[in-house]
Amino acid sequence: MEIEEIIEMDEKHFMNVYSGRYPLYVEKAEGIKLYSKDGKVYRDFLAGIGVNALGYSNQRFKQVLKDQIDKIIHCSNLYYIEPQAELEKRLCQNSCYDRVFFANSGSEANEGALKLARKYFKKKGSNKFETITADKSFHGRTMSTVTATGQDKYKKPFTPLPEGFSTVPFNDLAALKAEVTDQTAAIMLEPVQGEGGIYPAVQEYLEGVRKLCDEKDILLIFDEVQCGMGRTGELFAYQNYGVEADIISLAKALGGGVPIGAFMAKEKVASAFEPGDHGTTFGGNPLATRAAAEVMDIMLEPGFLASVKEKGAYFRGELDKLVSSNNNLIETRGLGLMLALEVAESLSAKEITSQLFERGFLVNAVKETTLRFLPPLIVEKEDIDLLIKNIEEIIKAE
Repeated sequence: MEIEEIIEMDEKHFMNVYSGRYPLYVEKAEGIKLYSKDGKVYRDFLAGIGVNALGYSNQRFKQVLKDQIDKIIHCSNLYYIEPQAELEKRLCQNSCYDRVFFANSGSEANEGALKLARKYFKKKGSNKFETITADKSFHGRTMSTVTATGQDKYKKPFTPLPEGFSTVPFNDLAALKAEVTDQTAAIMLEPVQGEGGIYPAVQEYLEGVRKLCDEKDILLIFDEVQCGMGRTGELFAYQNYGVEADIISLAKALGGGVPIGAFMAKEKVASAFEPGDHGTTFGGNPLATRAAAEVMDIMLEPGFLASVKEKGAYFRGELDKLVSSNNNLIETRGLGLMLALEVAESLSAKEITSQLFERGFLVNAVKETTLRFLPPLIVEKEDIDLLIKNIEEIIKAE
């Protein structure tokens, strides 16, 4: 089909929740390049919104998926699943966590984390149930996770919302302390906020939050759906800070393009779940867990994560040069290959995104003044240089 036919069919039958889709039909992809049906090539600096960490058409990854499909795609969690067990072991051995549960998405992982926090206190005979989150956060699109999200634009269409959630400014420990009550069960934070505009937590802030949770008997949840799995140059974002949460959620890059989510917890918290408390039909199936295990194996190879840090520092440095040479650019933010460029209000991040699309680069604007970059972790410096050159030309033209 031609792109016009696809657009016509989509507009007729699909629920209208994505405004302004770009007129692109990707026919094939390799490395960080996407090839449209009309032959145009796009360099992907969004990675399917942080999902395709290994890029596209990784031969080793594809072969693993093909081999698993030949064996079995889905199996009920009523039975033991070898790839699931292997992934459990990899995740726990490479983190500070003892147990894991698999879901299908980041929203489901966060929903499970919130349920576990409430069950933990219920089992202790406590009536704690409230969760505090941060402004500009994003935790998902289920009713609970959209309520936990610290952005009103995601909440307003679905009021009245579930009770038990409040938000405070990010990186503001005093505001967080003032919000804590006798009913506070959990504090849920992204070590690096993604959808809010790429805002990393301050070291002293996370350390203070951990201390507060210990003093007040509150569970700390890290949402690493977007910032986890190598994105910051460490396997998990919390490892940049040396601060451990009680529960952590993962998704996006975990499956390298195959849908999977997970939440992990330390033993004292994980043991609150008992048979029947939680479950899933598709979560942790053989295909998804085999894919995620291979993603981990590749990321844990010597030099892989170090290269992410190196390329992230290079990318950040080139963006900083742009900012220092142009009054219409405000600042850069981020860790590793999770970066943002803040532009002046006189510019439009969405317009810059559109112009970059026309030039063959895929990025996105998370706000009117914020460009977000989440390239595949295999991006090369030459690709970064080309993107920087085109951004500079667009800004100068403006």
